Amino acid sequence: MNIWDKTILGLASGFGLGFFAPFAPGTFGSLPGVALAYVVAVLPLWLQLPAALGFTLLAVGVCDRAEKLLGIKDDGRITADEWMLFPIAVLGLPLAEIPWWGMLAFFAVVRAIDIVKPWPCRQLQRIPGGRGIVIDDFVANLYALAVNWIIFCLLFSGKFDII
Repeated sequence: MNIWDKTILGLASGFGLGFFAPFAPGTFGSLPGVALAYVVAVLPLWLQLPAALGFTLLAVGVCDRAEKLLGIKDDGRITADEWMLFPIAVLGLPLAEIPWWGMLAFFAVVRAIDIVKPWPCRQLQRIPGGRGIVIDDFVANLYALAVNWIIFCLLFSGKFDII
């Protein structure tokens, strides 16, 4: 295995978390997405959107190559679809202003929706390769975005001008 393939597997596994998690590799492997979300959140919304889409496209390629390297369809150790897409679930939210437990709630929402896989997420996983690995998480993160905005409005909207 060459250095490029090792790099892909490192990215695909959430910097190794997907490989070495004692349980729930998808949850542990999602953790780098929290840091990525904070980085994306400092951008204005008009740049957050293309950044989130760029990470989505990058995740397709990374997941596709990792799946080929590991030889297992949608291997649970592949978590780039979780962590690279996490910023979608918090688009437009003022993360730097929200207490740590708010991010914990947003993270829990994303994980719950990814585990439950509401329609059409589960069906979309049937698409082959990296596209199938990523598309269900893309849709799940859109659901999570709606729920997270509701949470934000209920818990924090009195502290911020929403619009």
